[in-house]
Amino acid sequence: MRKLVSMSILLIATLQLMSAEEPMAMIQAIELPSVEGRIDHLALDASGERLFVAALGNNTLEVLDLKSGTHLKSVQGFQEPQGVGFAPDFGAIIVANGQGKGIQAVDATDFRLTHAIALGDDSDNVRYDANAKTIYVGYGNGALVAIDPASWRVTGQVQLTGHPESFQLEQSGSRVFVNVPTAGHIAVVDRKTMKTVTTWAVTTAEANYPMALDEAHHRLFIGCRKPATVLVFDTTTGKQVGSAPIVGDTDDMFFDARRNRLYVIGGEGFIDVLDTAASGSPSRVSRIDGAPGARTGLLAPTKDHLYLAVPHRGAQRAEIRVYELHN
Repeated sequence: MRKLVSMSILLIATLQLMSAEEPMAMIQAIELPSVEGRIDHLALDASGERLFVAALGNNTLEVLDLKSGTHLKSVQGFQEPQGVGFAPDFGAIIVANGQGKGIQAVDATDFRLTHAIALGDDSDNVRYDANAKTIYVGYGNGALVAIDPASWRVTGQVQLTGHPESFQLEQSGSRVFVNVPTAGHIAVVDRKTMKTVTTWAVTTAEANYPMALDEAHHRLFIGCRKPATVLVFDTTTGKQVGSAPIVGDTDDMFFDARRNRLYVIGGEGFIDVLDTAASGSPSRVSRIDGAPGARTGLLAPTKDHLYLAVPHRGAQRAEIRVYELHN
């Protein structure tokens, strides 16, 4: 009997140790009631503890209360919302539509639609530059625009050679790195002049969609789908300096500067966690269960949380899963 008790204690201790050593663990799931179809990108209101979800297939913007872990509101009036951003200085949620309406601004207090700019079809990723108080949106067959949220006017535009997917804003400089998968390159844009400075060829893989930036170490991580690979580029030279296999069907990836990790979300049903502490190629340290079709999410580094957007598929309900990050 004593031997059985000792074995049980050892088993529990082992399981606890294994759980503690995992780089992340799911701690909550917030239902997205009546949301059907594909879910695209997310945005965070950090001070208000709210999450904004572009429910593309549902033609809605979903609003979640992260503090209570509840669904707050479903906002209608969109056509295939793909990208979403939050400009706290202007109390505005920015929604980019895949069809017709370009971008729309939503009041973050009462969720009224307040402004619209007709950019054209396939308005996609949205970024807000808090220092310059400027919104950037990629759209169409190849363009990146700068928008002044004070006047809701386009203040600059640069033509690209294909539809822009994920892009990242350099904080210590004026560059924007833009994935252009149909052109097989990364466009480097100067956001002061709104001109393409150079392009970096993506030659060892194709379909470069998500992107993450490690600005401190001058590294740009590019997620490719053919084959499923992350490529590492040196932002000082524009040369590829590393690569590693990743989960398939990725559409979002995030760099965790505090832990030197890369989180890669894939519709194949997993989240890959890669160690990037060493120079050169990252190494996968864990593969976390996600959900089939869940290929977008958001990293909240100040909260040590990663959010995963899970679509409704059969018995799998539409929800946002919250993962706690471990050191």
